[in-house]
Amino acid sequence: MVLKAENVVKHYGAEGNLVKALDGVSLEVGRGEFVAVVGTSGSGKSTLLHILGGLDQPTSGKVIVDGRDLSSLKKDALCIFRRRKIGFVFQSFNLVPVLNVYENIVLPIQLDGNQEDKGFIGNIIHTLGLQDKIGSLPRQLSGGQQQRVAIARALASKPAILLADEPTGNLDSRTSQDVLGLLKVVGEKFGQTMVMITHNEAIAQMADRIIRIEDGRIQGG
Repeated sequence: MVLKAENVVKHYGAEGNLVKALDGVSLEVGRGEFVAVVGTSGSGKSTLLHILGGLDQPTSGKVIVDGRDLSSLKKDALCIFRRRKIGFVFQSFNLVPVLNVYENIVLPIQLDGNQEDKGFIGNIIHTLGLQDKIGSLPRQLSGGQQQRVAIARALASKPAILLADEPTGNLDSRTSQDVLGLLKVVGEKFGQTMVMITHNEAIAQMADRIIRIEDGRIQGG
């Protein structure tokens, strides 16, 4: 298992005004698996993704990523672990506007003080069809191209798992299909484990397995 959540609970507020965002969620994701987590707005799916990625702490329960219990890591250690082991793709591309495509892709690796694997990154860039855009700034790219750069950046450090939160939320339907198709190709080519949050059933069908969440509880998967 690359990822395991054990009875994860996340509550907000106090008695009388308690919101159970997650109410005892347990799941396992195997190495190289592509899992889609589907749910309506307010179902708890984004809260789950943030906790799986160590961006938020559960009220109770634990999350294990690549053999490490995230709750056992102090803040600085968790930040380093997250940067090295977890790749994130959000619907907002979060590219640095003054850096070109290649510089955006390798930025997290450089922040970690490591040398990028140029052959591996070149392979990702070619697979995502960005080879003619590596010197371009984000403002010179379409939305779909910017999201492909964000995917390349998430993959560049060879994370144990890639977490995608509505990765096509800011894209039109055709571009969404193109980006998701590339994401699946990349996952298969590099054996990348991926968990994607979406409310779009058609997009979810591209995954190996679908997990449904409603009212903070998993309904099936």
